[in-house]
Amino acid sequence: MISDLQRIIDQISKDKGIDRSLLIEALEEAVMSAAKKKYGMRREMEAQFNEELGEVELFQFRIVVEESEDEQTEIAIGEAKVLDPDVEIGDELGSKMQNVSALGRIAAQSAKQVIIQKMKDAEREAVYEMFKDRKGDVVNGIVQRFERGNIVVNLGRTDAILPRSGQMPRRSYRQGDRIRALLVDVKQVARDSQLVLSRTDNQFVSKLFAIEVPEISEGIVTILDVAREPGMRAKIAVTSKDSDVDPVGACVGMKGSRVQNVVQELQGERIDIVPWSPDPAKYVSNALAPAEVSMVIVDEDKKNLLVVVVDDQLSLAIGRGGQNVRLASALLKWRIDVKSEQKYAKGMEEGYQSLLAVEGIGEKMADALYDKGITAAKDLAAAEPADIVALELAGVDLDIVAGMIAAAQEFIEKAEEESKVSAASEEVQETDNSSNAVSEEAAIDESEEAVAVEEE
Repeated sequence: MISDLQRIIDQISKDKGIDRSLLIEALEEAVMSAAKKKYGMRREMEAQFNEELGEVELFQFRIVVEESEDEQTEIAIGEAKVLDPDVEIGDELGSKMQNVSALGRIAAQSAKQVIIQKMKDAEREAVYEMFKDRKGDVVNGIVQRFERGNIVVNLGRTDAILPRSGQMPRRSYRQGDRIRALLVDVKQVARDSQLVLSRTDNQFVSKLFAIEVPEISEGIVTILDVAREPGMRAKIAVTSKDSDVDPVGACVGMKGSRVQNVVQELQGERIDIVPWSPDPAKYVSNALAPAEVSMVIVDEDKKNLLVVVVDDQLSLAIGRGGQNVRLASALLKWRIDVKSEQKYAKGMEEGYQSLLAVEGIGEKMADALYDKGITAAKDLAAAEPADIVALELAGVDLDIVAGMIAAAQEFIEKAEEESKVSAASEEVQETDNSSNAVSEEAAIDESEEAVAVEEE
């Protein structure tokens, strides 16, 4: 073994951040493993690191007997007296073995493997202890290398992995680039990387705002919900504990400086800052801004929202590819259906008229059903009798409800049949028109041929 072993242990402990006692324990265990392979597995041995000498000492323990028959576990009394004059038969005698450096090349290689494995285990444990309390924090690193679409990021004392799923779309990196990401997982045991990063996680946006906005880190302003399509657009819902602090203004900052810093970090991802409200109708109106909302119909039980907007604002409310309403729905965790005022009015009129068309339902009953959310005959036909009874309509019992539902179902079936007949009639009409057109063309051709003959 090298004479400056102690210096090497100190250096590794400092560079890798591994407890010195763990390295010494690993070294002792490695020497024990190598010694057992060289001298026999049945020997009772012990390895100890001598701090003063800076080397590992190996001791073996054997039982003192009259005559030794097993050199690995026994020692004859005569040989034992040379080592310790006071020893007696039956005692366990410990003796220092020859220099550890004499263990041989194969044994030394085995010791090396044990030390390396122990160091890896100790380093993994040190990394876990260092980062276990930082899960959910934003970390800074440097792009180290690329592995099968994943990015290995150097965080200083260890590496982390940014998987493909956690990378922003349409953003490429080069080796040596600085990168900031959210630490989403810290694994105690891992074959690959213990630390997993993400730039697409919703909380990455929240943490970036917490860095930029002092009111958030102080707990005055809170980000309650985040909905995001990474690299494209995000919506965050904010609220304030202090009525004098505007949560939206705090997040935007002077001349938009705070939100622009976050947008720049997210490579231009557009961010909508939405004032949170406990009222779903007001909340959804805020979430769909700048579209102007005319009316919101709330279904608490099904968590559905019907939002009616000004006619020329429909495309603005829905957004390109439905992105705006999709993000608003994810933010509220409600289903949102957006309609223009014209379409809503037309649908409501048609639905109300279909209720009046059901046999046995007059205007008073149609008004009552409509006010309770049964806005069309199809809604009544699909309802359960118990649900209609639960609406507590005046003068309505289970038998009356069953009759109304049956009449509505009959009306719907009849309407569907009429629709099929009408469609078939239109198809026949189109066929007849085509046939007439062919006949007319044929007649014209024959007439032209007759004229040609007469001229000849």
